[in-house]
Amino acid sequence: MGSPQTLILIAITVVVSWLSFSRTRLLDRLTLWPPAIDRKHEYDRLVTHGFVHADWMHLFFNMFTLYFFGPLAERFYAQAIGPLAFPVFYLAAIVVAILPTYMRHRHDAAYRSLGASGAVAAVMFTYVLFDPWGRIYLFFGIPCPAIVFGVLYLAYSAWADARGGHGNINHSAHFWGAAFGIAAALVVEPQLIEVFTQRLLAPLQ
Repeated sequence: MGSPQTLILIAITVVVSWLSFSRTRLLDRLTLWPPAIDRKHEYDRLVTHGFVHADWMHLFFNMFTLYFFGPLAERFYAQAIGPLAFPVFYLAAIVVAILPTYMRHRHDAAYRSLGASGAVAAVMFTYVLFDPWGRIYLFFGIPCPAIVFGVLYLAYSAWADARGGHGNINHSAHFWGAAFGIAAALVVEPQLIEVFTQRLLAPLQ
């Protein structure tokens, strides 16, 4: 049947990001700016920041990843809970991934964050749970086992965040998005940990 919800989320994100590229006021209103939440109670920014991006490359990488890993998570949540579970999971991931960043910078008027990376990380780590020895392709098509990628991804995100990050990348959102993706899947289906362990211990099957 395909993955209509994944495609709809991609379409909405592409359209909103595209519109914001040439509309500074729209971009400013949707971006996570902690003082606007803390002082003006614009709590919608905790969600809307996940639908705008810094540029086309930022948008492409996030949506490219969502396109490939979203269908598995969509099927999993639809079968385990119901037809609207995946969009709820995705929106929740946007919020949960950014909360530590918001709390850390809630009084920092110079701080801004945007992009779907936190939610995309949550989606991608659902795949890691289901297929730890599946291939994730890095950079120019270099194959990497999902479990190896997952461990390195979490370790690097935690390390980079502790060092204050690199450039404009929100490593905290990456880490907490990935952690939320794992936790949410295990809460919904606790037996998934057994499936993960069995597959992890049988890399050649």
